[in-house]
Amino acid sequence: MLMNSVTTEALAPNRIKQQPPISLYRKVSFSNLLLGFSIFILAVLVIFAIVPQWVAPYSPTDMLTDELLKAPSLSHILGTDQFGRDVWSLIVYGSRQSLMIGVISVLIGGLIGTAIGLVAGYFGGVVDSVFMRINDVMMTIPGILFAIVIAVVLGPSFFNVILAISIASIPNKARVVRSQVITIRNRPFIDAARSIGTSHMEIMFRHILPNCFSPLLVMMTIGVGSSILVGTGLSFLGLGVIKEIPDWGYMLSQGRSYMTVAWWIATFPGLAITILVVVVNMIGDDLRDRMDPKKGRA
Repeated sequence: MLMNSVTTEALAPNRIKQQPPISLYRKVSFSNLLLGFSIFILAVLVIFAIVPQWVAPYSPTDMLTDELLKAPSLSHILGTDQFGRDVWSLIVYGSRQSLMIGVISVLIGGLIGTAIGLVAGYFGGVVDSVFMRINDVMMTIPGILFAIVIAVVLGPSFFNVILAISIASIPNKARVVRSQVITIRNRPFIDAARSIGTSHMEIMFRHILPNCFSPLLVMMTIGVGSSILVGTGLSFLGLGVIKEIPDWGYMLSQGRSYMTVAWWIATFPGLAITILVVVVNMIGDDLRDRMDPKKGRA
């Protein structure tokens, strides 16, 4: 009996240690809740962009002359603008352009930046010096200012806005990929690939690039939010896409003149931009934590 009592007492602390604290469960649950909520909001916005006619009660081009600057009501839940257009319908239809600008510009900038960083980091020497000095010059110019200059030179259009944002996002992605390539290129499995006569192209794209994918994916995910902000900023300044259906940035620009009499015209597009950017950044932050081997969440 005495032996059983001692054994039970000796094992009791071990059982206590194996139980994770309640605060850990709360932290994990809250984090998963935020992630699920962010994914849900993003999915809703994507549906808005794909099939806006299913959600918007009015056409974005319908100008109701008898309902100019109407406050939010049951017939117009977010009010109407100075042309009598339904603000909710404009936000729904404008989500397509904002999302496309963010995603496409990040993909283009990511591809070009990855190619530059991969070549510079792998070959090093003169190639690395030339690419990185040009990259450093580009990084001295703020991204939004660089995009404004390109948009002014090329003129306002959908393609030019995407091109401007893509070029402005290249330096950061090239720098990240280059740093990853430098840490990988001298590892034993790369030396083994060289020893059996593997070509440079195969080493770069088959052995090195897959190992750079995780940080690049996280950076591109977070970069979508930044690209959306830059795109709406260009539209706010009149350098974005000039179309019959305005995007969120241009709606802000139009609504600022009516803030004292119709605050809803600029407020709700601004909230839409904020929600979209916050949601994308939260997903990117969670993705970064899950792919970080030091946190053991991958």
